[in-house]
Amino acid sequence: MDRRRFLSRVTIGLTAAMAGLVGVPIVGFLIAPLFEREQDTYVAVGDLTRFAAGTTTLVNFEDPSPLAWAGQTAKTALWVRRAGEEPVFQVFNVNCTHLGCPVDWRADAHLFLCPCHGGVYYADGTVAGGPPPRPLTQREWRADGRKLMVKTQRLPGSGGGAP
Repeated sequence: MDRRRFLSRVTIGLTAAMAGLVGVPIVGFLIAPLFEREQDTYVAVGDLTRFAAGTTTLVNFEDPSPLAWAGQTAKTALWVRRAGEEPVFQVFNVNCTHLGCPVDWRADAHLFLCPCHGGVYYADGTVAGGPPPRPLTQREWRADGRKLMVKTQRLPGSGGGAP
């Protein structure tokens, strides 16, 4: 084999190896969502007695994330509204549905207010006024013994379907 043919084959081999090194992660990224199944994970956010009937309470917790590097983004909050004496709750994400700013609960007015662009929500999370396109996002919940459990959500961009 002459030198030219040898160098040509080495070049083709190295090019194929580099294409494989670059291509395998890309293909894996593209097909991984087809094989992922989101599991129902619930996190305890407090004792049922912590939430008095007819009140809305801010709850801080760490939302478990499938991303090892989630860090501070996994620290979040929820608004928990207990409608009556029975354990009937509405659990809202703290973020406005307009641009994601955290909403404040005004107990005297029975409204959620967004300080960024003036979004207003009624106590049940429906839009009262301003730019929000839809009601506050609600989380699934369940009562497990004496604890209020809230279904976790994956972080956006982690392959999950966070609304």
